[in-house]
Amino acid sequence: MWGSLPRARLWLPPAELARELEVSERTVARDVLALSEAGVPVYADRGRAGGYRLIGGYRTRLTGLGRSEAEALFLSGVPSALREMGLADAASAARLKVSAALLPELRDAATGAAQRFHLDAPNWYQEPETPALLPAIADAVWDDRRITARYLRKDTEVERELEPYGLVLKAGVWYLAARTRGDYRVYRVDRFAAVEFGGADERSGADEGSGADDSGRAGTTGGTGASGGRFLRDESFDLPAFWAERATQFTRSLLREEVVLRLSERGVLQLPYVTERMAAREAIEAAQAAGGPDAHGRLTVTLAVESAEVAYAQLLALGPEGEILAPSGLRERFAAAARRTAALYT
Repeated sequence: MWGSLPRARLWLPPAELARELEVSERTVARDVLALSEAGVPVYADRGRAGGYRLIGGYRTRLTGLGRSEAEALFLSGVPSALREMGLADAASAARLKVSAALLPELRDAATGAAQRFHLDAPNWYQEPETPALLPAIADAVWDDRRITARYLRKDTEVERELEPYGLVLKAGVWYLAARTRGDYRVYRVDRFAAVEFGGADERSGADEGSGADDSGRAGTTGGTGASGGRFLRDESFDLPAFWAERATQFTRSLLREEVVLRLSERGVLQLPYVTERMAAREAIEAAQAAGGPDAHGRLTVTLAVESAEVAYAQLLALGPEGEILAPSGLRERFAAAARRTAALYT
């Protein structure tokens, strides 16, 4: 706000300040309050001769951002993720400070961007639920703090000592990438039953007795009261690359069976949209490399699927654009489904 005014004019009555900035007095009052809450030393003098003043010599600097604000700023394009990790307030304060440092003609950038781009992470028809322990785990990730966690695996609960490296939000579901016993693994955050900080501190000069660090985030899980030791992070760890590799491995691990089917030209285009996209693409590319379509333009592919039951549910969507050739049991199920469908229209 004051960045656009001459240095000598660091005190102004509300009406004059509103005229200078071409906004209403109500907008001035709202913005002054927001700047004050963000740490900018702006004050209101009451009375007939009152006005707003900025402490002399103050200049907005981006170096005034705190650690948690700077970290949150880089995630500010994902507001739902910020809220779920407990960083919404830090992001709001960071945006205010950055906005105050911008040229007047650029100060609508944040509003303009927010009105033009929005990320809605969850899948359709799914009500997003924030895992109760996500904020505590996010604190551990930010601060490189070792945690002791109880994790639900099928019908049993197991305990693990983890070094939390990163969080991934995939289709509305949160996952934790963590190192345990020298190996990196992936855990669903909503399956954690309990988390507490623990273990010896590997960082030189780290303060074990403090419950917070310079980011302003508390060093507890909000329920355990345990102090936590920091671990030495492997700086070569690449979270996006790790996630891409594990996601591919996970997908391939599910595709344990094969289905042979003959596709029309339209069926070739539809296949990636009714089944696992990577498997569909690989099946089509292999079939085209092996000889391509037959004289009628149909392409025979061998498709990796999770199971015959899953293949039946997925490939029915192809309708007459796909013909199951093998396995024979699945072909018979499709033939029976085709007869039942035909009977509905006779």
